[in-house]
Amino acid sequence: MEDKRYTRREFIRTASFTALAGLSVPLLSSCSREEAEDFLQKNFREMTAEEKKQMIAKLEQRYLKKYGKEFQISTQEALPNTLWGYGLDLSRCIGCRRCVYACVKENNNSRNKRQSHWIRVLRLKRGNLTKLDESEHYYNPSLVPEEGFTYMPVQCQQCENPPCVKVCPVHATWKEPDGLVVVDYNWCIGCRYCMAACPYKGRVFNWGEPTIPKDEVNSSVHYLGNRPRMKSAVDKCTFCIQRVREGRYPACVEACPTGTRKFGNLLDPNSEIRYIIDNKRTFRLKEDLNTEPKFYYFFEA
Repeated sequence: MEDKRYTRREFIRTASFTALAGLSVPLLSSCSREEAEDFLQKNFREMTAEEKKQMIAKLEQRYLKKYGKEFQISTQEALPNTLWGYGLDLSRCIGCRRCVYACVKENNNSRNKRQSHWIRVLRLKRGNLTKLDESEHYYNPSLVPEEGFTYMPVQCQQCENPPCVKVCPVHATWKEPDGLVVVDYNWCIGCRYCMAACPYKGRVFNWGEPTIPKDEVNSSVHYLGNRPRMKSAVDKCTFCIQRVREGRYPACVEACPTGTRKFGNLLDPNSEIRYIIDNKRTFRLKEDLNTEPKFYYFFEA
């Protein structure tokens, strides 16, 4: 008999058909022990502190074996009295995409021939900011910025009313108390309902096993953020949860050479992001959808 191993999506689909047919087939026996343990693991929010500790120890051993590096996997909870917000000055963005590649490196995104990107930089003709359907993000000039163009980076907007969370049939994604929308990759079944629901194209599906050169792996990770993902899981920007909960800026903010990106606590009246909202003419993408993004765009001049 063929030794078939099921992906997470294949397992769900086959299990559904099996249930409908009223059959009793030991499908878990077709998975590796590691895959079976991952699939049957509790949702992160339901775990006790001891269960989280055991799960982290198991993952650290797995990553050590796979990547030859000792990982530090954080489960740091949301900071009290904190609601993260982002600002982006469109008059400063030059379309260099340094934020994109800093994000890829920091968040252990796949380095396949077509990299997995959480940030898309849209190029629009100047004066056409409202015509996003006419934008492009595969531009490749010899030098940037290009005359006559405006650049608009787009990523997960960390919505206060996230439609992606509402449609997940297994509660694998949710909004944290500090406003960050996260994914428990072990619970994601790869149905991609969340991707269809997101009006910002802020989520990415791993069609294959993500590839990361061992010398480029970032071993400082958060369980709900930049830990290595698996095939058939959906991932997304978390404002670098592994960094911001430790008092650091997101990688894209630090990488920007023009100071385009701003970040801070929306509940702190003295934060930079609050100053921008209070003193600049800001706007949010697709505000009419009532998603309440925590990502604010503005023009300095």
